[in-house]
Amino acid sequence: MRHIISILIENEAGALSRVAGLFSARGYNIESLTVAPTEDPSLSRMTIVTTGTDRIIEQITKQLNKLVDVVKLLDLTEGPHIEREMMLIKVKASTMAQREDVKRLSDIFRGHIIDVTSSTYTIELTGAVAKLDSFIETLAEHKIIETVRSGVSGIARGEKSLHL
Repeated sequence: MRHIISILIENEAGALSRVAGLFSARGYNIESLTVAPTEDPSLSRMTIVTTGTDRIIEQITKQLNKLVDVVKLLDLTEGPHIEREMMLIKVKASTMAQREDVKRLSDIFRGHIIDVTSSTYTIELTGAVAKLDSFIETLAEHKIIETVRSGVSGIARGEKSLHL
């Protein structure tokens, strides 16, 4: 089962490496990893997407909690949450028909064309992972030149939060 684990971690050199090392040492896969400072400059928030049985996820969370750098941890998939990912995708759009089609598809998916050249469009798209995957599938007939994805960011809904 897919899990989104959100971690408050001390904003220090090597903290990310220790978390990634924990996963690799135990043979766990990280599907997505995002990390950035929080409103408190001494803390960073890390969001990890991984898969595993309930037992494996329990082992992962116990091991993460043992790390000195980890301040607090929350498995977002245990309750209602919001998750988003951002993608930049560059596609071939040299003819007028290609340009119109890519523009139409971008509008349907609520994407924004952020760069235009004589032969390409670069589109910014934010949403759930499935939405981004669907957009890529829809663009299959167009030549995708490059794709960059941010990884999942997540937050609990309602009063539940990850803070000190």
